[in-house]
Amino acid sequence: MIVPALTSVFVRDLCLFGYHGVLPEETRIGQRFVVDIEIRADLSGAIAGDDYEQAVCYGTLCDIASDIVTGKPLQLIETVAGRIAESVLAKLERVEWVRVEVRKPSAPVPYVVSGTAVVVEQARVYEVALSLGSNLGEREAVLAAAVDRLSLVGGLEIVKVSSLYDSAPWGGVEQPTFVNICATGRTTLAPHALLRECKAIEAELGRVPGVRWGARAVDIDVLYYGAREVRDRVLRLPHACLFERAFVLEPLAEIDPDHVIGGRRVRDALAVLPRSPGDVTRRVPDGTGRWGIEEPEPA
Repeated sequence: MIVPALTSVFVRDLCLFGYHGVLPEETRIGQRFVVDIEIRADLSGAIAGDDYEQAVCYGTLCDIASDIVTGKPLQLIETVAGRIAESVLAKLERVEWVRVEVRKPSAPVPYVVSGTAVVVEQARVYEVALSLGSNLGEREAVLAAAVDRLSLVGGLEIVKVSSLYDSAPWGGVEQPTFVNICATGRTTLAPHALLRECKAIEAELGRVPGVRWGARAVDIDVLYYGAREVRDRVLRLPHACLFERAFVLEPLAEIDPDHVIGGRRVRDALAVLPRSPGDVTRRVPDGTGRWGIEEPEPA
């Protein structure tokens, strides 16, 4: 598996005139601002095909910065830099990361300085969903531990976690009943980096290689990653079996019913899914803590 490397594109020393600052004189008289922009993007298509349409235009980066700097006065150059970064990510879908430096050569400070500046870095954030299941050992405790470990992964924020669902085994292998949950969140990790984190947590919590669709201490699947599609030997997004599994759609519909995946809304996909009696059953919380597990003291 070879993941395309990101290409860096720079704009340096873009000089613009604006009216930003805390002092009244700054918003009345105005001053020069100097902007540097660096972006990282998958430009493999542009490189391979010498295709301008798949590149990131330097002029567009300059236009974005100019619109902010010459526009509505703001008090802080931190805000100016942040607005430029946000606009780059919003308008240029190929950009995964952006760094903006805004310098203020004539900052009104009572010292001899060559200039003042701020730097803002932002990465594109993707909505993600994960399916977690266990049918060996202390299943509820293992799932709680998996969610805790996911919450500590840098570049990943877990936002919602579903109730527990008891689920009949899926895939034709005789084995104990599963307990399943889904979690949704946001990430700046690349798809394969997120998968690696999930597999590392599985191993940490006791999963060992075995029969496909067989019993396991814990299973963590990436269901979707924004609107991105991935097709390779180790990862397929959206998940290939997502719309075939009630133990995925039931908990996902609980926490994200209106999310659209591949043109299908989660609640609609669940409504038309062929079912068998007792295939998936939602547990009612008992009020003793998350999923009935005694909560540990915060670290």
